[in-house]
Amino acid sequence: MDIVHYLQINSTIENVYHAISTSRGIASWWSLSASGHSELGAILELDFGPGYQWQAQVTGMVSPTEFELILTKADPDWIDSTVGFQLSGNQNLIDVRFYHKGWKEANDHYYTSCYCWAMYLRIMKRYVEHGETVDYHQRLDV
Repeated sequence: MDIVHYLQINSTIENVYHAISTSRGIASWWSLSASGHSELGAILELDFGPGYQWQAQVTGMVSPTEFELILTKADPDWIDSTVGFQLSGNQNLIDVRFYHKGWKEANDHYYTSCYCWAMYLRIMKRYVEHGETVDYHQRLDV
Protein backbone atom coordinates (compact mmCIF):
# COMPACT_ATOMS: atom_id res chain seq x y z
CA MET A 1 0.00 0.00 0.00
CA ASP A 2 1.45 3.35 -1.04
CA ILE A 3 0.74 7.07 -0.75
CA VAL A 4 1.65 9.11 -3.83
CA HIS A 5 1.38 12.79 -4.65
CA TYR A 6 2.38 14.99 -7.56
CA LEU A 7 2.88 18.74 -7.45
CA GLN A 8 4.74 21.47 -9.28
CA ILE A 9 6.93 24.06 -7.60
CA ASN A 10 7.98 27.36 -9.14
CA SER A 11 11.65 27.36 -8.20
CA THR A 12 14.95 25.80 -9.11
CA ILE A 13 15.55 22.09 -8.69
CA GLU A 14 18.38 22.91 -6.26
CA ASN A 15 16.03 24.84 -3.96
CA VAL A 16 13.50 22.01 -3.93
CA TYR A 17 16.22 19.42 -3.33
CA HIS A 18 17.54 21.45 -0.39
CA ALA A 19 14.05 21.52 1.17
CA ILE A 20 13.63 17.73 0.96
CA SER A 21 17.16 16.56 1.70
CA THR A 22 18.65 18.74 4.45
CA SER A 23 17.86 18.88 8.14
CA ARG A 24 17.12 22.60 7.94
CA GLY A 25 14.88 22.13 4.93
CA ILE A 26 12.96 19.19 6.43
CA ALA A 27 12.36 21.08 9.70
CA SER A 28 10.96 24.01 7.71
CA TRP A 29 7.94 22.09 6.48
CA TRP A 30 7.66 18.60 8.02
CA SER A 31 9.21 17.97 11.44
CA LEU A 32 9.54 20.15 14.53
CA SER A 33 13.30 19.78 14.19
CA ALA A 34 15.73 17.56 12.32
CA SER A 35 19.42 16.78 12.60
CA GLY A 36 21.95 14.66 10.81
CA HIS A 37 23.83 14.67 7.55
CA SER A 38 22.26 14.05 4.19
CA GLU A 39 24.49 11.37 2.83
CA LEU A 40 23.81 7.82 1.75
CA GLY A 41 23.47 5.55 4.79
CA ALA A 42 23.31 8.43 7.28
CA ILE A 43 20.70 8.56 10.03
CA LEU A 44 18.46 11.60 10.31
CA GLU A 45 16.90 12.41 13.68
CA LEU A 46 13.34 13.69 13.24
CA ASP A 47 11.61 15.31 16.21
CA PHE A 48 7.82 15.58 16.07
CA GLY A 49 7.36 16.52 19.75
CA PRO A 50 7.30 14.65 23.07
CA GLY A 51 7.21 10.90 22.51
CA TYR A 52 7.79 11.25 18.78
CA GLN A 53 11.55 11.23 18.26
CA TRP A 54 11.93 9.26 15.06
CA GLN A 55 14.88 8.17 12.95
CA ALA A 56 15.24 7.64 9.24
CA GLN A 57 18.13 6.31 7.20
CA VAL A 58 19.03 7.90 3.87
CA THR A 59 18.65 5.02 1.40
CA GLY A 60 18.79 6.89 -1.87
CA MET A 61 20.06 10.18 -3.15
CA VAL A 62 20.99 11.52 -6.54
CA SER A 63 21.55 15.25 -6.21
CA PRO A 64 19.49 17.17 -7.23
CA THR A 65 16.83 14.77 -8.52
CA GLU A 66 16.16 11.98 -5.99
CA PHE A 67 16.03 11.61 -2.22
CA GLU A 68 14.73 8.67 -0.18
CA LEU A 69 14.49 7.67 3.49
CA ILE A 70 13.49 4.48 5.28
CA LEU A 71 11.88 5.00 8.68
CA THR A 72 13.77 2.96 11.29
CA LYS A 73 12.35 4.42 14.51
CA ALA A 74 8.78 5.71 14.25
CA ASP A 75 5.16 4.86 14.78
CA PRO A 76 4.70 1.10 14.21
CA ASP A 77 2.76 1.76 10.98
CA TRP A 78 5.73 3.71 9.61
CA ILE A 79 8.57 1.35 10.57
CA ASP A 80 10.38 0.11 7.45
CA SER A 81 8.26 2.30 5.17
CA THR A 82 10.00 4.43 2.57
CA VAL A 83 9.50 8.14 1.94
CA GLY A 84 10.93 9.53 -1.27
CA PHE A 85 10.98 12.29 -3.83
CA GLN A 86 11.75 12.36 -7.54
CA LEU A 87 12.35 15.78 -9.09
CA SER A 88 12.43 16.85 -12.72
CA GLY A 89 11.56 19.87 -14.82
CA ASN A 90 13.06 23.00 -16.22
CA GLN A 91 14.83 25.82 -14.42
CA ASN A 92 11.64 27.52 -13.18
CA LEU A 93 9.03 24.77 -12.81
CA ILE A 94 9.91 21.58 -10.94
CA ASP A 95 7.78 18.44 -11.03
CA VAL A 96 7.74 16.72 -7.64
CA ARG A 97 6.72 13.10 -7.42
CA PHE A 98 6.36 12.04 -3.80
CA TYR A 99 5.83 8.54 -2.43
CA HIS A 100 5.43 6.88 0.94
CA LYS A 101 5.67 3.15 0.23
CA GLY A 102 5.38 0.08 2.37
CA TRP A 103 2.20 0.55 4.37
CA LYS A 104 1.10 -2.82 5.70
CA GLU A 105 -2.63 -2.02 5.71
CA ALA A 106 -5.16 0.67 4.86
CA ASN A 107 -5.99 1.53 8.47
CA ASP A 108 -7.10 4.88 9.89
CA HIS A 109 -3.48 5.98 10.29
CA TYR A 110 -2.87 5.33 6.59
CA TYR A 111 -5.86 7.48 5.60
CA THR A 112 -4.84 10.25 7.99
CA SER A 113 -1.29 10.16 6.61
CA CYS A 114 -2.60 10.50 3.03
CA TYR A 115 -4.25 13.76 4.09
CA CYS A 116 -1.33 14.97 6.20
CA TRP A 117 1.23 14.40 3.44
CA ALA A 118 -0.85 16.55 1.08
CA MET A 119 -0.92 19.31 3.68
CA TYR A 120 2.80 19.07 4.41
CA LEU A 121 3.69 19.10 0.72
CA ARG A 122 1.61 22.26 0.29
CA ILE A 123 3.56 23.86 3.15
CA MET A 124 6.84 22.74 1.53
CA LYS A 125 5.75 24.32 -1.76
CA ARG A 126 5.01 27.64 -0.01
CA TYR A 127 8.35 27.44 1.82
CA VAL A 128 10.33 26.91 -1.39
CA GLU A 129 8.38 29.39 -3.52
CA HIS A 130 7.91 32.21 -1.01
CA GLY A 131 10.18 31.52 1.97
CA GLU A 132 7.12 31.10 4.20
CA THR A 133 7.40 29.10 7.35
CA VAL A 134 4.53 27.96 9.54
CA ASP A 135 4.85 27.25 13.26
CA TYR A 136 5.03 23.46 13.65
CA HIS A 137 1.92 23.30 15.84
CA GLN A 138 -0.16 25.16 13.26
CA ARG A 139 0.96 23.35 10.11
CA LEU A 140 -2.12 21.21 9.65
CA ASP A 141 -4.40 24.19 10.27
CA VAL A 142 -3.20 26.39 7.40
